[in-house]
Amino acid sequence: MFLSAVTISKIAKAKETILVKMVSQAGTGFSFNTKRSRLWEKLTLLHYDPVVGIGARILFLQINPLHNEI
Repeated sequence: MFLSAVTISKIAKAKETILVKMVSQAGTGFSFNTKRSRLWEKLTLLHYDPVVGIGARILFLQINPLHNEI
C-alpha cells in the first residue's frame, strides 16, 4: 500500500485532536461533544444551553476525554 502525502497528513492530524465532552454548569445535565487539540489545557466555553432558555449562554466545562480519537 502506498501512502500519499494526503493520507499521511490525515493520520498525523487525527492524532493531534481528541474528542471531549462538555457539561453545563447550570445543573441542567445538558452536554455536547467537541474536539480540541491535545496540546491545550482543559476547555471552558460559554455556549447556548437550550434547557435554560432563549439567549442563555452558560459556562461549560470539559470532563474526561472520550476514548474515540478523531
